[in-house]
Amino acid sequence: MSSTFEGASRSAISAIRGTLYDCTMHRRILSSAVGLMACLTLVSCGGGGGTVCTQQYWNGSVGVCLPDAWKVVERERFEQLRLPPEVAAAFQAEDPVSGLYPTAVITKEILTLPTDSIAYSRANVQAVSSLPGYEQLDKRIVTVDGKEVEQHVYTAQPEADQPKSRFYQVSAVSGSGTGYTVTVSLPFSVSEALDRQALAISQSLTTVEPKE
Repeated sequence: MSSTFEGASRSAISAIRGTLYDCTMHRRILSSAVGLMACLTLVSCGGGGGTVCTQQYWNGSVGVCLPDAWKVVERERFEQLRLPPEVAAAFQAEDPVSGLYPTAVITKEILTLPTDSIAYSRANVQAVSSLPGYEQLDKRIVTVDGKEVEQHVYTAQPEADQPKSRFYQVSAVSGSGTGYTVTVSLPFSVSEALDRQALAISQSLTTVEPKE
């Protein structure tokens, strides 16, 4: 396995999540997410067109809506891609941008203290603000399962040997008290179309099974 593959996986997941107040875990997972972009340049998953939100993904506990140009990364590949156990689902765009495949990762956290979705999302925003090269681009209120949370768009460089990347993050707590975070990882410079896709994926996070 190449060093590029390993470095990519490290970077990509370091930018995503962790325990409610653990910045180190956030950095590790976001690193995996950024790294995953480079990892997946070596093994493409296939895919389709480019319309925003055409495929509803649901794994029994958490879901998102994907554009038709994105595809689910099979769970059997998680070990090969060196994804940490906190990763509940991963997705990849069909087409590369600047040589990297945009990715999205959903992480799962068993919370030991009662918390609501807005508090959890704000804690995760605060946690990633200490990442190297962090800069907030946007923060807005969105609704997940009928509850307000913060959607956070920022740039950071979780791993020194990986380029600075752009992240779109939304966190929420399920009815059973499990915390979930979806983080979409893109190259630093993106088109408006890809930006819309990342916003749509992150806003579509749900812990309620979609109706047919």
